[in-house]
Amino acid sequence: MGRLRAARIGAAGAANSRKGHTMCTAVRVTDTAGHMFWGRNFDWNVDYGEFPVIMPKGFMVKSHFGDDYAAPHAAIGMATEYEGYPLFFNCGNDAGLAVGGLNFPGYAQFEPKPVEGKTNIAAYEVPVWVGANFASVDEAEAALKNAAIIDAGIAPSLPVALLHWHIADAKRSIVVEYQADGMHIYDDPVDVLTNQPPFDWHLENLRNYMCCNGSWPGTIEWGRDKMEPFGTGATMRGIPGDNYSTSRFVKAAFVNAFHPQQQTEQENVVRVLHTLGSVAFVEGCARMADGTSEKTIYSDCFSAATGTYYFNTYDNPAVRYARLADGAGADDGKLCRLNW
Repeated sequence: MGRLRAARIGAAGAANSRKGHTMCTAVRVTDTAGHMFWGRNFDWNVDYGEFPVIMPKGFMVKSHFGDDYAAPHAAIGMATEYEGYPLFFNCGNDAGLAVGGLNFPGYAQFEPKPVEGKTNIAAYEVPVWVGANFASVDEAEAALKNAAIIDAGIAPSLPVALLHWHIADAKRSIVVEYQADGMHIYDDPVDVLTNQPPFDWHLENLRNYMCCNGSWPGTIEWGRDKMEPFGTGATMRGIPGDNYSTSRFVKAAFVNAFHPQQQTEQENVVRVLHTLGSVAFVEGCARMADGTSEKTIYSDCFSAATGTYYFNTYDNPAVRYARLADGAGADDGKLCRLNW
Protein backbone atom coordinates (compact mmCIF):
# COMPACT_ATOMS: atom_id res chain seq x y z
CA MET A 1 0.00 0.00 0.00
CA GLY A 2 1.43 3.35 -1.03
CA ARG A 3 1.23 6.42 1.19
CA LEU A 4 0.22 9.80 -0.26
CA ARG A 5 1.89 13.16 0.22
CA ALA A 6 -0.10 16.18 1.34
CA ALA A 7 -0.09 19.69 -0.11
CA ARG A 8 -2.24 22.72 0.67
CA ILE A 9 -4.98 23.65 -1.79
CA GLY A 10 -5.32 27.34 -2.53
CA ALA A 11 -8.67 29.05 -2.91
CA ALA A 12 -8.16 29.53 -6.65
CA GLY A 13 -8.50 25.83 -7.48
CA ALA A 14 -11.36 25.01 -9.84
CA ALA A 15 -13.51 21.88 -9.69
CA ASN A 16 -14.91 20.05 -12.64
CA SER A 17 -18.63 19.61 -13.08
CA ARG A 18 -20.26 16.71 -11.28
CA LYS A 19 -23.11 16.54 -13.74
CA GLY A 20 -24.01 13.20 -15.24
CA HIS A 21 -25.60 9.96 -14.17
CA THR A 22 -22.92 8.21 -12.17
CA MET A 23 -23.65 4.69 -10.99
CA CYS A 24 -22.15 3.69 -7.66
CA THR A 25 -22.19 1.14 -4.83
CA ALA A 26 -21.53 1.72 -1.12
CA VAL A 27 -20.94 -0.82 1.63
CA ARG A 28 -20.36 -0.81 5.39
CA VAL A 29 -18.70 -3.54 7.48
CA THR A 30 -17.43 -3.88 11.05
CA ASP A 31 -14.47 -5.86 12.34
CA THR A 32 -14.47 -8.31 15.25
CA ALA A 33 -13.88 -5.41 17.68
CA GLY A 34 -16.79 -3.39 16.28
CA HIS A 35 -14.76 -0.84 14.29
CA MET A 36 -16.40 0.44 11.11
CA PHE A 37 -15.06 0.34 7.55
CA TRP A 38 -17.01 2.13 4.80
CA GLY A 39 -16.27 2.10 1.09
CA ARG A 40 -17.72 2.83 -2.31
CA ASN A 41 -17.27 2.38 -6.03
CA PHE A 42 -17.48 5.52 -8.15
CA ASP A 43 -18.67 4.39 -11.57
CA TRP A 44 -18.82 6.59 -14.66
CA ASN A 45 -17.37 7.04 -18.15
CA VAL A 46 -15.02 9.93 -17.24
CA ASP A 47 -13.37 11.24 -14.12
CA TYR A 48 -13.92 14.76 -12.75
CA GLY A 49 -10.38 15.58 -11.73
CA GLU A 50 -11.13 14.24 -8.25
CA PHE A 51 -8.42 13.77 -5.64
CA PRO A 52 -8.17 12.75 -1.97
CA VAL A 53 -8.67 15.73 0.34
CA ILE A 54 -8.41 16.40 4.08
CA MET A 55 -10.72 19.04 5.53
CA PRO A 56 -9.04 19.92 8.86
CA LYS A 57 -10.89 20.52 12.09
CA GLY A 58 -11.68 24.22 12.35
CA PHE A 59 -11.87 24.66 8.57
CA MET A 60 -14.18 27.58 7.81
CA VAL A 61 -17.14 26.09 5.96
CA LYS A 62 -19.05 28.45 3.70
CA SER A 63 -22.77 27.90 4.18
CA HIS A 64 -25.13 28.50 1.26
CA PHE A 65 -28.14 29.46 3.38
CA GLY A 66 -26.73 30.14 6.84
CA ASP A 67 -23.71 31.54 8.61
CA ASP A 68 -20.23 30.28 7.86
CA TYR A 69 -18.82 28.09 10.64
CA ALA A 70 -15.65 26.39 11.83
CA ALA A 71 -15.91 22.63 11.24
CA PRO A 72 -16.12 20.75 14.57
CA HIS A 73 -14.72 17.63 12.88
CA ALA A 74 -11.94 16.90 10.41
CA ALA A 75 -12.82 14.75 7.39
CA ILE A 76 -10.97 12.90 4.64
CA GLY A 77 -12.25 11.59 1.32
CA MET A 78 -12.46 11.97 -2.44
CA ALA A 79 -13.43 15.38 -3.75
CA THR A 80 -13.09 18.14 -6.27
CA GLU A 81 -12.68 21.71 -5.06
CA TYR A 82 -14.34 24.99 -5.97
CA GLU A 83 -12.98 28.28 -4.65
CA GLY A 84 -11.79 26.67 -1.44
CA TYR A 85 -14.89 24.53 -0.87
CA PRO A 86 -14.43 20.71 -0.83
CA LEU A 87 -17.04 19.05 -3.05
CA PHE A 88 -16.75 15.65 -1.39
CA PHE A 89 -18.05 12.65 -3.27
CA ASN A 90 -17.66 10.84 0.05
CA CYS A 91 -15.73 11.32 3.25
CA GLY A 92 -15.12 9.96 6.74
CA ASN A 93 -14.52 12.09 9.82
CA ASP A 94 -12.45 12.00 13.01
CA ALA A 95 -15.43 10.67 15.01
CA GLY A 96 -15.75 7.61 12.75
CA LEU A 97 -18.75 8.78 10.72
CA ALA A 98 -18.81 8.25 6.93
CA VAL A 99 -21.08 9.70 4.25
CA GLY A 100 -21.29 9.29 0.49
CA GLY A 101 -23.57 10.49 -2.28
CA LEU A 102 -24.78 8.06 -4.95
CA ASN A 103 -26.73 8.82 -8.09
CA PHE A 104 -30.54 8.81 -7.80
CA PRO A 105 -32.00 10.39 -10.97
CA GLY A 106 -35.67 10.02 -11.71
CA TYR A 107 -36.49 9.97 -8.00
CA ALA A 108 -34.42 12.67 -6.25
CA GLN A 109 -36.31 15.94 -6.12
CA PHE A 110 -35.10 18.80 -3.94
CA GLU A 111 -36.92 21.88 -2.69
CA PRO A 112 -36.94 24.77 -5.21
CA LYS A 113 -36.27 27.32 -2.45
CA PRO A 114 -35.48 27.42 1.29
CA VAL A 115 -38.20 26.16 3.64
CA GLU A 116 -39.07 28.34 6.60
CA GLY A 117 -38.48 26.69 9.97
CA LYS A 118 -36.10 24.07 8.54
CA THR A 119 -32.34 23.73 8.39
CA ASN A 120 -31.80 24.43 4.69
CA ILE A 121 -28.95 22.57 3.03
CA ALA A 122 -27.95 22.97 -0.61
CA ALA A 123 -27.71 19.56 -2.25
CA TYR A 124 -23.97 19.91 -2.86
CA GLU A 125 -23.39 20.66 0.85
CA VAL A 126 -24.68 17.37 2.27
CA PRO A 127 -21.36 15.45 2.59
CA VAL A 128 -19.52 18.42 4.12
CA TRP A 129 -22.47 19.26 6.39
CA VAL A 130 -22.60 15.69 7.71
CA GLY A 131 -18.83 15.14 7.89
CA ALA A 132 -18.09 18.48 9.53
CA ASN A 133 -20.88 18.55 12.10
CA PHE A 134 -21.79 15.10 13.43
CA ALA A 135 -20.15 12.32 15.42
CA SER A 136 -22.69 9.55 14.82
CA VAL A 137 -25.52 8.35 12.61
CA ASP A 138 -27.93 9.09 15.46
CA GLU A 139 -26.83 12.75 15.54
CA ALA A 140 -27.02 13.12 11.76
CA GLU A 141 -30.43 11.47 11.58
CA ALA A 142 -31.86 13.72 14.30
CA ALA A 143 -30.66 16.82 12.44
CA LEU A 144 -31.89 15.56 9.07
CA LYS A 145 -35.42 15.15 10.40
CA ASN A 146 -35.65 18.95 10.60
CA ALA A 147 -33.73 19.63 7.38
CA ALA A 148 -34.71 20.50 3.83
CA ILE A 149 -32.41 19.80 0.89
CA ILE A 150 -32.51 22.63 -1.62
CA ASP A 151 -32.04 22.52 -5.39
CA ALA A 152 -29.07 24.90 -5.36
CA GLY A 153 -25.64 24.49 -6.93
CA ILE A 154 -22.40 26.01 -5.78
CA ALA A 155 -22.11 27.86 -9.11
CA PRO A 156 -24.15 28.15 -12.33
CA SER A 157 -21.54 26.07 -14.16
CA LEU A 158 -21.90 23.24 -11.62
CA PRO A 159 -25.46 21.89 -11.84
CA VAL A 160 -27.08 20.02 -8.98
CA ALA A 161 -26.42 16.27 -8.91
CA LEU A 162 -29.49 14.14 -8.22
CA LEU A 163 -28.25 12.00 -5.36
CA HIS A 164 -29.23 10.01 -2.32
CA TRP A 165 -26.82 9.44 0.56
CA HIS A 166 -25.42 6.59 2.66
CA ILE A 167 -24.37 7.54 6.21
CA ALA A 168 -22.61 5.03 8.46
CA ASP A 169 -20.81 4.59 11.77
CA ALA A 170 -19.77 1.68 13.99
CA LYS A 171 -23.37 1.16 15.13
CA ARG A 172 -25.42 1.20 11.90
CA SER A 173 -26.05 2.86 8.54
CA ILE A 174 -28.95 4.84 7.09
CA VAL A 175 -30.09 5.89 3.63
CA VAL A 176 -31.27 9.46 3.03
CA GLU A 177 -33.54 10.16 0.07
CA TYR A 178 -35.23 13.46 -0.70
CA GLN A 179 -38.17 13.14 -3.09
CA ALA A 180 -41.22 15.10 -4.17
CA ASP A 181 -42.93 14.35 -0.86
CA GLY A 182 -39.93 15.37 1.23
CA MET A 183 -37.33 13.66 3.39
CA HIS A 184 -37.09 9.87 3.66
CA ILE A 185 -34.65 8.27 6.11
CA TYR A 186 -34.30 4.49 6.14
CA ASP A 187 -32.41 2.19 8.47
CA ASP A 188 -30.15 0.03 6.28
CA PRO A 189 -30.08 -3.52 7.69
CA VAL A 190 -27.87 -4.87 4.87
CA ASP A 191 -25.41 -1.92 4.98
CA VAL A 192 -25.43 -1.53 1.19
CA LEU A 193 -26.63 1.13 -1.23
CA THR A 194 -26.61 1.41 -5.01
CA ASN A 195 -28.80 3.67 -7.16
CA GLN A 196 -32.40 3.95 -8.26
CA PRO A 197 -35.16 2.86 -7.60
CA PRO A 198 -35.80 3.96 -3.96
CA PHE A 199 -34.21 2.05 -1.10
CA ASP A 200 -37.42 0.46 0.19
CA TRP A 201 -37.90 -1.17 -3.24
CA HIS A 202 -34.40 -2.67 -3.07
CA LEU A 203 -35.08 -4.19 0.35
CA GLU A 204 -38.35 -5.70 -0.83
CA ASN A 205 -36.61 -7.12 -3.91
CA LEU A 206 -34.16 -9.08 -1.72
CA ARG A 207 -37.01 -11.42 -0.83
CA ASN A 208 -36.69 -12.87 -4.35
CA TYR A 209 -33.31 -14.30 -3.35
CA MET A 210 -34.09 -15.88 0.03
CA CYS A 211 -33.03 -19.33 -1.22
CA CYS A 212 -29.45 -18.16 -1.85
CA ASN A 213 -26.96 -18.66 0.98
CA GLY A 214 -23.63 -19.85 -0.42
CA SER A 215 -23.66 -23.12 1.55
CA TRP A 216 -22.69 -26.60 0.31
CA PRO A 217 -25.93 -28.32 -0.74
CA GLY A 218 -24.73 -31.89 -0.36
CA THR A 219 -26.52 -34.70 -2.16
CA ILE A 220 -29.97 -33.81 -3.51
CA GLU A 221 -32.51 -36.52 -4.46
CA TRP A 222 -35.14 -36.09 -7.16
CA GLY A 223 -36.97 -39.37 -7.10
CA ARG A 224 -34.32 -42.05 -7.51
CA ASP A 225 -31.80 -39.63 -9.01
CA LYS A 226 -29.12 -38.60 -6.58
CA MET A 227 -27.31 -35.41 -7.64
CA GLU A 228 -24.03 -33.94 -6.46
CA PRO A 229 -23.02 -30.32 -7.22
CA PHE A 230 -20.39 -29.66 -9.88
CA GLY A 231 -18.54 -27.59 -7.29
CA THR A 232 -19.00 -24.73 -4.86
CA GLY A 233 -21.42 -21.90 -5.56
CA ALA A 234 -24.51 -23.99 -6.26
CA THR A 235 -26.61 -22.22 -3.64
CA MET A 236 -25.78 -18.75 -4.93
CA ARG A 237 -27.18 -19.50 -8.37
CA GLY A 238 -29.70 -16.81 -9.16
CA ILE A 239 -27.64 -13.99 -7.60
CA PRO A 240 -27.28 -11.51 -10.49
CA GLY A 241 -23.88 -10.57 -11.85
CA ASP A 242 -24.70 -7.70 -14.20
CA ASN A 243 -24.07 -4.00 -13.55
CA TYR A 244 -27.70 -2.84 -13.38
CA SER A 245 -28.33 -0.93 -10.13
CA THR A 246 -30.93 -3.42 -8.87
CA SER A 247 -28.56 -6.32 -9.57
CA ARG A 248 -25.60 -4.67 -7.88
CA PHE A 249 -27.67 -4.11 -4.76
CA VAL A 250 -28.51 -7.82 -4.54
CA LYS A 251 -24.95 -8.97 -5.28
CA ALA A 252 -23.33 -6.53 -2.83
CA ALA A 253 -25.87 -7.36 -0.10
CA PHE A 254 -25.26 -11.10 -0.61
CA VAL A 255 -21.46 -10.78 -0.51
CA ASN A 256 -21.59 -8.46 2.49
CA ALA A 257 -23.95 -10.72 4.42
CA PHE A 258 -22.02 -13.95 3.96
CA HIS A 259 -18.42 -12.73 4.07
CA PRO A 260 -16.78 -13.90 7.34
CA GLN A 261 -16.10 -11.06 9.77
CA GLN A 262 -12.44 -10.05 9.80
CA GLN A 263 -10.11 -8.88 12.56
CA THR A 264 -7.22 -6.74 11.34
CA GLU A 265 -7.27 -3.43 9.46
CA GLN A 266 -5.65 -4.98 6.40
CA GLU A 267 -8.13 -7.87 6.35
CA ASN A 268 -11.08 -5.49 6.51
CA VAL A 269 -9.77 -3.14 3.82
CA VAL A 270 -9.24 -6.19 1.62
CA ARG A 271 -12.78 -7.36 2.45
CA VAL A 272 -14.35 -4.04 1.50
CA LEU A 273 -12.39 -3.73 -1.74
CA HIS A 274 -13.20 -7.32 -2.74
CA THR A 275 -16.90 -6.76 -2.00
CA LEU A 276 -16.85 -3.64 -4.14
CA GLY A 277 -14.88 -5.53 -6.79
CA SER A 278 -17.68 -8.08 -7.05
CA VAL A 279 -19.96 -5.33 -8.46
CA ALA A 280 -17.35 -3.22 -10.29
CA PHE A 281 -17.76 -2.04 -13.88
CA VAL A 282 -15.28 -3.32 -16.46
CA GLU A 283 -14.87 -1.03 -19.46
CA GLY A 284 -16.86 -2.17 -22.49
CA CYS A 285 -19.46 -4.19 -20.56
CA ALA A 286 -21.95 -1.39 -19.84
CA ARG A 287 -22.32 1.10 -22.66
CA MET A 288 -24.15 4.40 -22.38
CA ALA A 289 -26.48 6.04 -24.89
CA ASP A 290 -23.58 7.96 -26.47
CA GLY A 291 -21.59 4.77 -26.99
CA THR A 292 -19.04 5.35 -24.24
CA SER A 293 -18.47 2.74 -21.54
CA GLU A 294 -18.98 3.11 -17.82
CA LYS A 295 -16.19 1.82 -15.58
CA THR A 296 -15.30 1.92 -11.90
CA ILE A 297 -13.20 5.10 -11.74
CA TYR A 298 -12.15 4.48 -8.14
CA SER A 299 -12.90 2.25 -5.16
CA ASP A 300 -12.13 3.31 -1.62
CA CYS A 301 -12.35 2.35 2.05
CA PHE A 302 -12.38 4.56 5.15
CA SER A 303 -11.19 3.02 8.41
CA ALA A 304 -12.97 4.67 11.34
CA ALA A 305 -10.55 3.13 13.85
CA THR A 306 -7.41 4.72 12.40
CA GLY A 307 -8.84 7.60 10.36
CA THR A 308 -7.15 6.15 7.28
CA TYR A 309 -8.47 6.60 3.75
CA TYR A 310 -7.55 3.84 1.27
CA PHE A 311 -8.30 3.89 -2.46
CA ASN A 312 -7.34 2.54 -5.85
CA THR A 313 -8.31 3.49 -9.39
CA TYR A 314 -9.29 1.72 -12.59
CA ASP A 315 -5.90 2.43 -14.18
CA ASN A 316 -3.87 1.73 -11.04
CA PRO A 317 -5.21 -1.06 -8.78
CA ALA A 318 -2.42 -0.54 -6.22
CA VAL A 319 -3.94 0.57 -2.92
CA ARG A 320 -2.79 4.02 -1.76
CA TYR A 321 -3.63 5.62 1.57
CA ALA A 322 -3.44 8.70 3.76
CA ARG A 323 -4.52 9.46 7.31
CA LEU A 324 -6.54 12.25 8.85
CA ALA A 325 -3.44 13.02 10.93
CA ASP A 326 -1.71 14.12 7.72
CA GLY A 327 -3.89 17.24 7.83
CA ALA A 328 -3.21 18.07 11.47
CA GLY A 329 -1.94 21.54 12.21
CA ALA A 330 -3.47 23.13 9.13
CA ASP A 331 -3.32 26.53 10.75
CA ASP A 332 -3.63 28.25 7.39
CA GLY A 333 -7.27 27.13 7.34
CA LYS A 334 -6.96 25.52 3.92
CA LEU A 335 -7.74 22.06 2.64
CA CYS A 336 -4.99 19.49 2.26
CA ARG A 337 -4.77 17.90 -1.16
CA LEU A 338 -3.19 14.46 -1.16
CA ASN A 339 -0.95 14.10 -4.21
CA TRP A 340 -1.49 10.87 -6.14
